[in-house]
Amino acid sequence: MLTWPAPQIPELPGEGRPIQVRDSSTGELVVAAPGQDARLYVCGITPYDATHLGHASTYVAFDLLLRGWIDEGKTVRYASNVTDVDDPLLERAQATGVDWQDLATDQIALYREDMTALGVIPPDVYTGAVESVPDVVRAVEALVAAGAAYRVPSVDAGDDYYADLSVDPDFGRVARLDAETMRTFFGERGGDPDRPGKRHELDPLLWRAARAGEPAWDGGTLGAGRPGWHIECAVIARDGLGLPFDVQGGGNDLRFPHHEMSTSHARLLDEGHGARTHVHTGMVGLHGEKMSKSLGNLVLVSRLREQGVDPMAVRLAILAHHYAADWEWTDTVLAEAVARWERWRAAVSGNGGPAADDTLAAIRAALADDLDAPRALRAVDAWAELSLSGSVPDAELVEGAPGVIARAVNALLGVRL
Repeated sequence: MLTWPAPQIPELPGEGRPIQVRDSSTGELVVAAPGQDARLYVCGITPYDATHLGHASTYVAFDLLLRGWIDEGKTVRYASNVTDVDDPLLERAQATGVDWQDLATDQIALYREDMTALGVIPPDVYTGAVESVPDVVRAVEALVAAGAAYRVPSVDAGDDYYADLSVDPDFGRVARLDAETMRTFFGERGGDPDRPGKRHELDPLLWRAARAGEPAWDGGTLGAGRPGWHIECAVIARDGLGLPFDVQGGGNDLRFPHHEMSTSHARLLDEGHGARTHVHTGMVGLHGEKMSKSLGNLVLVSRLREQGVDPMAVRLAILAHHYAADWEWTDTVLAEAVARWERWRAAVSGNGGPAADDTLAAIRAALADDLDAPRALRAVDAWAELSLSGSVPDAELVEGAPGVIARAVNALLGVRL
């Protein structure tokens, strides 16, 4: 699957500090990538209603991690997916009278445009669920052969295949939820706890047998059908990054069941290996409720762009909030971001300005401390305020300092001035 053009990342003097992030599973700050190689997997979109601010907030957050790693001098590999066949996509296509493939194609193209506009670094490995079908089939067959998966006959089709969670002693270590909460979330977030014939109510679907009117692919010994959601990501991450890899990321609504299940699958496919660290972003709200496709209370990046809002202002609005925090999108948030962007642009417009070294160090320190973007923004604000105040004596102005700040903001925060 095609990605989008990579943004130019300017070179900066010196190098960044090791990036620490808060592991969602333990609550502890850990070094995101302890070695020279840094590998990240972020769950991609299901291509409808792209790209809303919840999407954008997540991908901008992990873009900061990539930029921090690059600034450290690490060799970075980033993988992501597109769930371009799934029940919600098929339901939206049917409801709107659009072919599901056309809907997916249009929305993926729009997502690429939005990511390009926001300056998000594209994945090195970008794989759709449809592309991954042969690899998923082999993985599910391997799980069946190992006794880690089983079949459940369906009334209206052939056999569906489910993972047997009882063979994974580490199941539950990602989200660390009690049984009742797991069951509730599983039912609310795409699972089927009441499916007859399953060994356990939380066992997740690996392969769905072909149903009339639904797309299906050759499943080898599994029969015709299509992949389950969680195994798709497990296989794409394994094949794109190798196991184990450093960080698995996504919105915090993916902690359970999606990341719990996909990590379990990865462990069973590769002798106990999965992501070393899980990092999750907060939810973006609108009018007091979580912004979501099901509610339809979405602010789309493409609509903001159509209204003449500069994508860099949108990015600054996102960066004004810590990635792990829930926050509310409002007109005031956008207005403050536009004002900040204009203020920064004015501050870097001259040849000389206040010394940039301390500000660059402050940005790096903020990102190293769990990607604290609001703190990094405040450091640039302080430099810009000093620059625009005219209070720095001419003898203390440093030629080229505005350029250093502009390159730092671009390279580390992804904001073009």
